[in-house]
Amino acid sequence: MGAGQSRSSNVLVVPQANAALDQLKYEVAQELGIAIPQDGYMGNMATRDAGAIGGNITRRLVQIAEQQLAGQFK
Repeated sequence: MGAGQSRSSNVLVVPQANAALDQLKYEVAQELGIAIPQDGYMGNMATRDAGAIGGNITRRLVQIAEQQLAGQFK
């Protein structure tokens, strides 16, 4: 498996969202002061750091969904 490839079996419902999710990953990592390797291989990243990035991404996606739903019911 080369750099940037994932073993995840997760399939995005909207494949075009992959670029947006990657951008979000880098933004969150930067905000947390976590460096993501330039080659894209994150196998050497501390579990704590990976979890912090994933948790913050999830929190942000939930906030976006809540805002969109709140806008529908106004």
